[in-house]
Amino acid sequence: MFRSIALSVSLAALAASPSFAQQPPAPPAAPAPSPSAMFRAMVRSPEVSADGRITFRLRAPNAKAVIVNRAGAPPLAMTAGDEGVWTATTETLPPDIYPYNFVVDGLQIADPGNAFVKAVLPGGSQSLVHVPGPVSLPWEIGTVPRGVVHHHYYKSAIVGDERDYYVYTPPGYDASKASTYPVLFLLHGITDDASAWTTARRANVILDNLIAAGKATPMIMVNTLGYGVASARTSFQGMADPASMTNFGESVIREVLPQVEAAYRTTKAREGRAIVGLSMGGAQACYIGLNNADTFAWVAGFSGAYVMYGSSALPGAPRPPLDGSAFEKRFPALGPPVGAKLRLFWLGMGVDDGLLEPHRQFAAWLASKGVRPTTVETPGGHTWMVWRRNLAEVAPMLFQEKTR
Repeated sequence: MFRSIALSVSLAALAASPSFAQQPPAPPAAPAPSPSAMFRAMVRSPEVSADGRITFRLRAPNAKAVIVNRAGAPPLAMTAGDEGVWTATTETLPPDIYPYNFVVDGLQIADPGNAFVKAVLPGGSQSLVHVPGPVSLPWEIGTVPRGVVHHHYYKSAIVGDERDYYVYTPPGYDASKASTYPVLFLLHGITDDASAWTTARRANVILDNLIAAGKATPMIMVNTLGYGVASARTSFQGMADPASMTNFGESVIREVLPQVEAAYRTTKAREGRAIVGLSMGGAQACYIGLNNADTFAWVAGFSGAYVMYGSSALPGAPRPPLDGSAFEKRFPALGPPVGAKLRLFWLGMGVDDGLLEPHRQFAAWLASKGVRPTTVETPGGHTWMVWRRNLAEVAPMLFQEKTR
């Protein structure tokens, strides 16, 4: 009884206190956004029209200027519209897969509305947009049999880090059968990672289509991380380190190649090995292939960054003149016997590429050493659109009795 009276008195006193009496009622819960409001908040980007035009959109209400940077094309200014959405539309484009990014008040970002991206080192991503074309194009996905892409990790004792590589096995590959396959090492460019050739450039799709059409020999493809110093993952200086090429070459020969040959049914002879690459990877492919002609019989470079044979690959960094001295250091034993061993030596470059002149200088120096590559100059700049077509041209030449 005493406790009941005391509790009643306490509650009465609390209700009479100013702080308790002045408490406002709890505000009503905010209503959930309606489906129409949620739809208005979404921005569709990119949008590809039936005639091959691409419309890019970005919600950036506080931005002062936004542009689209698309590889191989001039910057495209975007126009601000309702609710802070910026928009730009391209001209009609040929079927292909185009990389791009937005630049918002000087800051480059990937398209937040687009999940189709590739990784960029030392950090970030680049957006991609596919303008579809007929299945006759080598990178379009059709109904042909498909190979399998496998992902591997290993600790490099040469580079001193944990790294990865991808292995493509062609349609019909069966590890239990005695048949063996030639191996293509396909190397990526600077700021790429090991996945770039399959995620962004569809190298596996290109090989599937060429093999299905009877144009290419069924082959195993290896895409390995292409930096020879551990710091390359976190800095451009590391990517440009002159030691990177030497270390990477050793890693390919002494680490990756033995692992692939132990795990897959490969042809263990130089006639069954090719090394090909783009940009940085093109310079690496030539460096590794020409210095190891007893290991690789097929060598090709796409838009090779042969300036990397000098002291640095960074823009504006001092480089020795490409008068042969830089080449001599990288290829001390080059001569006609090396050229005679190669079943294919192919160098391609776009005529609008800033690396065109070093490419020509390298080709001329090679010829002076009695090693004459097949040199091909095509329309285009330093872009993936060029490199996809390069691969579609070179892959059918590999591992053939006769080459073109």
